[in-house]
Amino acid sequence: MTALVTEGPVLLDLADGIARIRLNRPEVANAVDADLLRALHEVALRCHAEPTVRVVVLSGEGRNFCAGGDVKTFAGKGEELPAYLREATAWLQLATAALIQLKAPVIAQVQGFAAGGAGFGLVCAADLVVAAEGSKFFSGAVRVGMAPDAGTTVTLARIVGLRRAMDILLTNPTLTATEALGMGIVTRVVPDQELAGAVDTLAAELAAQPPLGLSATKRLVWDGLGSTVAERLPEEARVVSELSGTADSREALAAVIERRPGRYEGR
Repeated sequence: MTALVTEGPVLLDLADGIARIRLNRPEVANAVDADLLRALHEVALRCHAEPTVRVVVLSGEGRNFCAGGDVKTFAGKGEELPAYLREATAWLQLATAALIQLKAPVIAQVQGFAAGGAGFGLVCAADLVVAAEGSKFFSGAVRVGMAPDAGTTVTLARIVGLRRAMDILLTNPTLTATEALGMGIVTRVVPDQELAGAVDTLAAELAAQPPLGLSATKRLVWDGLGSTVAERLPEEARVVSELSGTADSREALAAVIERRPGRYEGR
């Protein structure tokens, strides 16, 4: 394992093509402030720059994934709060966009609470979400006189539909992992003690797949939000034709025919 960022509010290590981003403020349930969000953006950009990254796992240290914004920090800003939140939300926007735009798929590993833009919002912006049975999800923005951010007003509506998204964002129910699974917010729910192992297995499975195919699929899905099928068909055809000329595609076909694992180089 290569430790790339070993201290600060966000940690990063890389091993076997799997980059692990860990929110690192467990003493406040990984609640975010401007410093953490700036660090998250920097770490996401580091993942963009590392050519060996094939999967990204986003998790939180301690008992919780992320409790949202650090309300005590916010309250302490007094009249300076609007300017502070402009800075914090700008970093959150940049970090969210960087994770969505990563070539590698992003897996959110959720235990405890995933709340607010930086908790619930980052879950909605992940490509896959593995949640512990005991995890909880809620927006919480309206409850503290704020509005949703991290793109949640778009991503959540795409995931669960307009009416249900309105209900979640306006009334702020606390969703169990099972409820979130039923709505499509969560991909898989596993026993609490099996969370890390389940994520490791999923990440390893993805890291073993042809990376160009994974990246192209992720991009097609995200870029296709709001498009019609007719609008996306030409782009799908272009991408498939482009991928078919790659060494990885030829290797994948050979591996299927020869009934062996593929060996992919991302070219």
